[in-house]
Amino acid sequence: MNSILKNILAVIAGWLGGSIINIALVKIGHKLIPIKGIDPNDMDALAAVMPSLGFEHFIFPFLAHALGTLVGATIAGLIAASHKMKFSLGIGGLFFLGGIMVNYMLPGPTWFAFADIAIAYIPMAWIGGKIALKIIRQ
Repeated sequence: MNSILKNILAVIAGWLGGSIINIALVKIGHKLIPIKGIDPNDMDALAAVMPSLGFEHFIFPFLAHALGTLVGATIAGLIAASHKMKFSLGIGGLFFLGGIMVNYMLPGPTWFAFADIAIAYIPMAWIGGKIALKIIRQ
């Protein structure tokens, strides 16, 4: 396969795979730790209640962001024809931008925004890139 097409596929597959993990974990979180009286699909209602939620309501969103980025970055690193770590970090950058947008649209506690932005994206993308490189070398 042409290396340019393979690299484009790496970005698409990494973004899609990471997004599926992200969405699945958020939905599981809403089932296991529901927010009483709130429809999780109603962004306005979620935005209104976010500052009053407890720590337990932020576990699954953080895991969704971190593991979605990790999986997406690993997929991108495995598929990319060249510059595998750069493609993994690129996926981390895409998810990082999405994380900033979500933290802006659904403003939660400052501690969550800081932890989410600082840990869930670029560090997890780097780990995903390292995992991909290790798998390829075996």
